Amino acid sequence: MIWALLALLAGLVLLVVAGDHFVAGASRLATALRMRPAVIGAVVLGFGTSAPEMVVSALASINDNPALGVGNIVGSNVANLSLGLGLAALLMPIPFSNIALRRDVPWSVATAAVFAVLVMDDHLSRLEGGLLAALMAITLVWLIRTSRDDERLPDAGGAPGTTARDAGAAWRNLVRAVLGLCGVILGAQLAVEGAIALAKHWNLSGGFIGFSIVALGTSLPEVATVVAAARKGHTELIVGNLFGSNVFNSLAVGGAMGLVGAGAIDDPSLTGLGIGAMMAVVLLAYLGALVGKRAGRIDGVALLAIYVATMILLGTS
Repeated sequence: MIWALLALLAGLVLLVVAGDHFVAGASRLATALRMRPAVIGAVVLGFGTSAPEMVVSALASINDNPALGVGNIVGSNVANLSLGLGLAALLMPIPFSNIALRRDVPWSVATAAVFAVLVMDDHLSRLEGGLLAALMAITLVWLIRTSRDDERLPDAGGAPGTTARDAGAAWRNLVRAVLGLCGVILGAQLAVEGAIALAKHWNLSGGFIGFSIVALGTSLPEVATVVAAARKGHTELIVGNLFGSNVFNSLAVGGAMGLVGAGAIDDPSLTGLGIGAMMAVVLLAYLGALVGKRAGRIDGVALLAIYVATMILLGTS
């Protein structure tokens, strides 16, 4: 049991640290290769920040514990909004921009609903995984085309291609990204093995372990980032980051799980109560956005209450 706990904690720490290096290396590599800002934001950063959830859930599926993988997806989605948006809203009102109200939030609700419908029968097939992956591809194209980022690249002295300095930076960041990805994979393997062992020792379902400990660990960077941003008064990117992360979790991570062969989830509490909590926090946040165009302290308290209640109910069911 001690080994399992140490493996889980070490895996989660490695996921956070290696994930940061992977995102930093990949985004700087994309910049050095002079990729468009919209592509960097939608593809590189989107997949990069969801890499821990994706690898953990895929490995859980490969290790014949799809409940752990689905619990990680559902728990991450709930934690992003309940803890991330909830805690941030307690510190100060979080405004919803017009583009968030028109694009980010509604699409996050829609993708969460699609994922919920697909797993509510306690099963996730390869066909359903392919559907989620296809929706992810459509989402990426849509995000890139609707991005308001300036697509013009700075002039590099009129010379085509990259300079020697750019090439050197590209290689350094490629190495950083690859090492970061290797760390994410190793951390995910440790976290999954430790979580499965703890679930067996404590006689808990893999779904609950995935929803609680693993999801909290993989969501911790996003939660910490948005809370820090709220404390400093920088609320501009909070909504887009949190709801965007949920879109990638539902589609990209869910799609990866299905494609590697998730099969039977075999955890009715997770696919019932857990999925219900996920939809409750998404819809509550959306309702607050529609009514007041912001998330206030009352919304924050309600979101946190849903998280605590769900943890208690899942842990005792």
